[in-house]
Order: sequence, then C-alpha cells, then structure tokens
Amino acid sequence: MTGTLRSTAEVGELYDQMQPMSNEIGDGQFHLWYWYDEVDDDASMEEAMRRITRKTGEALGLRPGEHVLDAGCGVGESAFLLAAEAGVRVTGITVSQVQVDDANRRAEANGTSDRVTFRYGDFMDLDFPDGTFDAVFAIEALAYAPDLVAALRELGRVLRPGGRISFADFSLEKPMTPEQVARFTAPLQVNEPLPLADLLAAVREAGLEVEEYTQCGPRVGGRKAVYRRIEEARRPQMIAKFGEELATAVAANTQGFFDAMPEYVGYVIISARKPRP
Repeated sequence: MTGTLRSTAEVGELYDQMQPMSNEIGDGQFHLWYWYDEVDDDASMEEAMRRITRKTGEALGLRPGEHVLDAGCGVGESAFLLAAEAGVRVTGITVSQVQVDDANRRAEANGTSDRVTFRYGDFMDLDFPDGTFDAVFAIEALAYAPDLVAALRELGRVLRPGGRISFADFSLEKPMTPEQVARFTAPLQVNEPLPLADLLAAVREAGLEVEEYTQCGPRVGGRKAVYRRIEEARRPQMIAKFGEELATAVAANTQGFFDAMPEYVGYVIISARKPRP
C-alpha cells in the first residue's frame, strides 16, 4: 500500500493530538458512517458510526465467549458495542497512548473492564502468542499499514486456525491525479487507497481465505452531505470548545478527503478466514 506511510510514532502522535476533537464528533468513535438515505434517514452521527461497527462485526459471525482483537481500537466504543451485542471478550490495541488511557477509563466507568481491555500495540509487530484470538476486527486501521500484506500476515498469525478477520478500509474506485491523492490522504495522513482487487489479493497473499466483501461507498462517502449538515449544526459547539480558528481549519482541511468520495474513493468491508490445518 503506497502513500503517506507514516511511522508508528507519527501515527500515534497524530491520534494523540486529534483525540479531544474526535470525542466531540462521534462520542469517542472516529471512523466513517453509514446512512440509508440522504433525506429520510434521521440517524444521528453516533448511530450512523455504530452501523459501520455492526456491519464490520456482523461479518465475523461472532459467538458469545469468543476473544476478539480490535486492531486500531481508538477509545474503545466499537469494542464496547461488540462486547455488549455479541457477548465477546475484546482486547483493543492502538498506537496512541492517549487513546489507551481514555479507553481504559471508559471501560472502568461503564463496568466492562473485566471483558474489554486496551493496551498500546502495533499490528505490524504484535506481542501476542500465535492463535490467541478467535477473530480480528479493524475499522480504517489498515489504511496506515506500511506493508499491507505484512500487517495482514501478522494479524493472521494471532488468529487460531479457522479464526476470522473483518476489516473496513478505503478502496480506489477511479484513478486520481497526484493532486487529488494528496488532498485525500493529507487530512488523516492515510495511505493512498488501493483498488478492491488489490486489497483482496493482499488478503490472499497473507495466507487468508477471502469469504465476503461489500462495497458500502454510496452509503458512506456518498452520504457526505448528511455529515456536512450535522457538522454545520455542531459548528457553534466546536467553536466554543476549540476556538473558531481551529474548528474552521479542521473543516477546511477535510474538504479534499470528502471531495474524493464516492466517485474516486469507496469504502469496503472485507472478511476472511485463517485456513484450518
């Protein structure tokens, strides 16, 4: 996967800095959304984000008591939802220590620390033994992988034979100019998106068996107008908390990111399985 290719420390620092504002945008969730309709679907931003968590998690076919790795867990809202709705144990990892601390505080506050825990960790080099997890879950985390195949291979290593992985990521739907790529990748410092065929090829090269993939782009990036309406309505709140200069700069900086979707950049959920012996 080509593009920004930030170091682990740089990605961690980025999310350390963004955490206060991301808490205001999605109540601790910091990924994209899913709206069924641009006009009649009145779901809140937070609920639209939870839909992405559910769609990615449902593809795993989770069973109560299973142990799930949430790779790139943020402050844990997706992990809490999986634990509550699927009855699983979740270990979350992130390269942001600010997120680790916040996530563990949330787990203590909501009484889930016996089933949901968070720690600093890099999915390129995990310190878990082989076969630790029944399933791996990742939302928009692999967009930072310096080597996608190596990342998937490492995540596959910590899966038990027959274990499943489901991840959501950006996909290239139409070639972009270098200028368009730069505008898309700069706001969140993600890598240049790959075509779906290349994403699937990376999964297979990592030794995993592709079982399902869904293109959600029209209901994710294609609903950017809904996001913009909500963002505008919340603008006074953001200005009051962070100041007009910062709130305005963030909105302007993300323009190129949203402009690329959905014509050029889609949003896919891919599910695969680690082969059994």
